[in-house]
Amino acid sequence: MSSFRGRTIQVVNDFSIDEQLYLYEQTRRLKRAMRANSSEVQSFRVQDPELGVYLIFLEDSTRTRESFRNAAKFHRAKVNEFGLAGSSFAKSESITDTVKMLAGYSRDSVFVMRTPQEGTCRWLEDTVGGYCESHGMRRPAFINAGDGRHEHPTQEFLDEYSFLERLNWDRSHIHLALVGDLLHGRTVHSKVNGLRLFHEVEIDLVAPRDISMPAHYTRQMEYHGYKLRWFESIEEYLGQHHVAPLWYFTRLQLERMGEKLRDRAAALRAAVTFRREFLPRVSQQTRFFHPLPRHRETPVIPPFLDGLAVNAWDEQAVNGYYTRIIEIALLAGCLGDDFTGTVQTPPEFSDDFVEETGPGTRAKGEYKVGIKPVSNGIVIDHIATGQQPEAIWNQVNKIRKTLGLNCVSSHGVFASEQTGRYKGIISLPGITQFDERLIKMLGAIAPGCTLNLITEQQVRRKYRLRMPPRVYNLEEICCRNPDCISHPQHAEPVIAEFYRSSEEDFVCRYCETPHTFHEIWAQSG
Repeated sequence: MSSFRGRTIQVVNDFSIDEQLYLYEQTRRLKRAMRANSSEVQSFRVQDPELGVYLIFLEDSTRTRESFRNAAKFHRAKVNEFGLAGSSFAKSESITDTVKMLAGYSRDSVFVMRTPQEGTCRWLEDTVGGYCESHGMRRPAFINAGDGRHEHPTQEFLDEYSFLERLNWDRSHIHLALVGDLLHGRTVHSKVNGLRLFHEVEIDLVAPRDISMPAHYTRQMEYHGYKLRWFESIEEYLGQHHVAPLWYFTRLQLERMGEKLRDRAAALRAAVTFRREFLPRVSQQTRFFHPLPRHRETPVIPPFLDGLAVNAWDEQAVNGYYTRIIEIALLAGCLGDDFTGTVQTPPEFSDDFVEETGPGTRAKGEYKVGIKPVSNGIVIDHIATGQQPEAIWNQVNKIRKTLGLNCVSSHGVFASEQTGRYKGIISLPGITQFDERLIKMLGAIAPGCTLNLITEQQVRRKYRLRMPPRVYNLEEICCRNPDCISHPQHAEPVIAEFYRSSEEDFVCRYCETPHTFHEIWAQSG
């Protein structure tokens, strides 16, 4: 059975590099067969009249929606289209319940989703997939056709395919200029991981500071080893000599901008619009790409370029049809039986954040004024060690508030006897144990603290808490991104979940927004 069947494409990284290369090779074969009018084309069709393809587009789309619709018709699938108007979504009905219902209407289902809520496909993969399995139905596949400002993985797949075609399938090196609204453009955000396909990557970021690439994306690029350079305008970029042979433009997304940025739209657009006077300064080998369609009145790639050799965007647009035929074929199980590469699997997490440092035999020291001595109970020690007293007090108060420590107890901020550095202490007499939930919360709020279990004035057990690799199933946590599907304002039954990406931050499982460990708590200021 194909390893692709029933999968979800929420982000580019849902396919391993080997799986992406398989997608591109199958696309190359299909494109060659269709242009040659070869009978080989039939081998790419799903040939299952029970396949249902649901196009749920809750934001306007022409290019992506129509390419997927025609790709589904190529497979002779049942095609069902839903927009915001004329469907239950206009009545604020739950997207979770609606998709559960639709999943029961076909033996095999592929949902192509464009939503303003980020991470929607990941949530539906979990909840609707589990629902179908528990009711004896096949898990549906989900394809993210663009979610808010997050990602657009299928656009990235067709872009990478187009780059490979232009580079004659040479993956050794790519030098690419990203030009335009890099702050709101999900197509450029997807390139953070999509370009890992190449062994050496040079990226030139061409955008005014107000619409530049978000810092957490540039940090990821640098982590991947990409060489980055920043420029405020095309004019500045062409004022130096190391100009990329491939340019990728994206329009100004005014609908996602605040009023302050919209007031500056003309100046921002001028900085990233190619002008006729720039032509002598680019090589004849230069090619421009654009996800299309362009703005009819103020395009960043003006029409005078349409008939010139720089035009690579027209062929790029056609490639969307071919790549999306293959994506549906893979997720429906028509292709992939011969795939032998590495399969992308979900990350695994072990709860290894609690380290027992051994049973204690010494008496717990008498703490400074204000700390109640503990004969039997718990002492949380080394809270925010080394920080300034004000920051430590904030940590102590956050622990008490979040963990609900409304008991007779004491706390304070003192200098360590060993190092002289400041630390926080909470003394909890009469409390003899913390359950796993509270320990996980404590580790996420105050990594590096110690938990001392005291009996008859002796430290019997001592634990040092590191940052947990995953924080979930806690009512007290919340993603701060208001566009995330897990945010309470959307009223979907989504349980917030965070993964540790470093010693200092977490990433939301759904929208991938980074948070410090202070920020994931719903009660945080």
